[in-house]
Amino acid sequence: MSQKQDNLIVVLDIGSAWTRVLAADLNEGALRYRGHGIVESAGMRKGLISDLGPAVKAVKAANERAEWVARINIDECVVGVGGPHIRGLNTNGGIDLGNRMREITREDVRAAIERARAVERPPDREILHLLPRQFILDDQPGIFDPVGMVGARLEVDLHIATCSGSALQSSVTCANRAGLEVTEAVLESIASAEATLSADERELGVCLLDIGAHSSDLVVFFEGAVVHTGSVPIGGAHFTNDLAVGLQMPKAQAEDLKCQFGHCVVTAVPQESEIEIANPQPQKLALRSVAEILEPRARELMHFVKESLRQGGVVDALGAGCVLSGGGASLPGMLDITESQLRVPARTGMPVRLSNMPGELVNPGFAMPIGMLLYAHRTRVTRAAENNSLRAKLRAIFAASF
Repeated sequence: MSQKQDNLIVVLDIGSAWTRVLAADLNEGALRYRGHGIVESAGMRKGLISDLGPAVKAVKAANERAEWVARINIDECVVGVGGPHIRGLNTNGGIDLGNRMREITREDVRAAIERARAVERPPDREILHLLPRQFILDDQPGIFDPVGMVGARLEVDLHIATCSGSALQSSVTCANRAGLEVTEAVLESIASAEATLSADERELGVCLLDIGAHSSDLVVFFEGAVVHTGSVPIGGAHFTNDLAVGLQMPKAQAEDLKCQFGHCVVTAVPQESEIEIANPQPQKLALRSVAEILEPRARELMHFVKESLRQGGVVDALGAGCVLSGGGASLPGMLDITESQLRVPARTGMPVRLSNMPGELVNPGFAMPIGMLLYAHRTRVTRAAENNSLRAKLRAIFAASF
C-alpha cells in the first residue's frame, strides 16, 4: 500500500443505514475515482450516533475497504453532516468604507460577512456554512463578487446553515477514533446539489431534496445562491417500517419488498398484480396493498417539505422544480407525488460520473458522497487561488520596498 498523497480527497458519510468512504485524487485538474468502502452502519438511531463504539468500528471497516481498493493509506477526510437538527437562517449586515469611495478588498468582504453572521443563536448551534446570497454596494443589489469595485458602503445578504454542535462533534470524534482526521464538514444537501444541479436550475430556482434513511435534507437555490436549508424527519426507513407493521413481516423482508415491488401511486399498480411471499407460510400478496401503505407516507413527506419551503418563504421560487437524490429517490412514483404535492416539475438527481468510477455508483444514492468530493475539490481550488493572490501581493510589496 502506497503512502499518503497530497492530491488525495477522501469523504466520509456516516449514515443511518450505511457508512461509506469514497476516495478520489486530482489527475490533470480533474477528479479521478480511486476507491470506496461501504459497510452497514452501527450505533445509529434516528440519524444520529447513539453508541460510539459500534459506529467507530463501522467507520474503520469502511475506511479499510477503501484503502484496499485505492491501495493508499487514508488518514484524513471530509465528513458529511445532515439530519433533523439542520437549521438555516437568512440575515443581513454591512460595513461603512469611510467618507470617500474606495476599492473593495477581500478583507472588506470578510468584514461584511462577519457583521452579518453576528446574530444570536442558541449556544448548541454550530455554523456549517456562510453562504452569501448577494452583495449590495451603495444601495446597488445583485452583486455576486464586489472585490475590485468602488463604493462607500458594502452590505451582504447571508444564508447561515447551522447544525447541532453535539451531533457534529460526535461525527468528528467517531472519525478520529477510527484513525481519521476531519479537515472539513459539509452539509449533505449542499453536497448532493453539487453533484446533481445545473447552473440554469440554480439560477431559475430549484429545491434539492436528499431522501436519506431517517430524515430528508433540502436546500433551495434561487438566482444562483442558497436561500433556504432545512430537514424533515421522514426518510426511507419510515416507508420500510410502515410495510413491516402493515403487512406484519420482518423489516428486512419489508425492505426487500419495497425495493423490488414498491410504488408510491396506488392507481399506477394494476389491480390484478400479485406476488407470492413467505410470511411465514407462502401466501399471495396484492401489490396494490403495498402501494396503499407507501403512498400516504410519500404524501406526508412532501407535506413536510412544502411546510419547510413555506416557512423559508421560497414556495414560489422553484422555477426549475424539484430534484430528488438519496436512496429514497429511486422509489417508483416518488416523482409523481412530488409534482402533485409541490406543483412543480420533478426529476431524479443522477450524480456526475468521475473518471474511472464504477458504473454502479452512478445512482441517486451516491449523489451526496460524490458531491462532497466535488465540493471539497472546489473549496481547495478556491483557497489555493486566494493564497496565491495573497503571496503575489506580498511579493509585490516586498519588491517595491527595494
